Amino acid sequence: MSEPPKIRDVSAQEALVEVLPPEPPRMIPLAAPAEGPPIHALSALILVAVDSLWAVFDWAPPIWPVAIPFCFLAVFIPAFLIQKNLRKDSNGRALTFATILAVLAAIPTPVTGTPIGLGLLAWTGLGKLLGKGFGK
Repeated sequence: MSEPPKIRDVSAQEALVEVLPPEPPRMIPLAAPAEGPPIHALSALILVAVDSLWAVFDWAPPIWPVAIPFCFLAVFIPAFLIQKNLRKDSNGRALTFATILAVLAAIPTPVTGTPIGLGLLAWTGLGKLLGKGFGK
């Protein structure tokens, strides 16, 4: 094996190549508009309004079995519709944000006065909406 193996002489063959025009770019729908906060300000405003009811319900724990589902639904339904129709979110995204807001509203204590609630309100841009109304 002192010499390398020999390669057969293969004659070159022509290959046909078909060149196609480029495909037009596909329009991929986004789940939500790229600019602005992910939660519509009206959804956050509904959360604030219903969440403030817990100041009254705090003193009456016996009505919590009725108040908790009521607060959940009072935020979930309008928030879902707002996210779906005004924010133009997909069903899944609108359902997710509506559920998050409704769970926050159903917690039997006012959440908007806590750091979690303030962070959520800042995230939604509700401060900008309220700032315009107060002459800022």
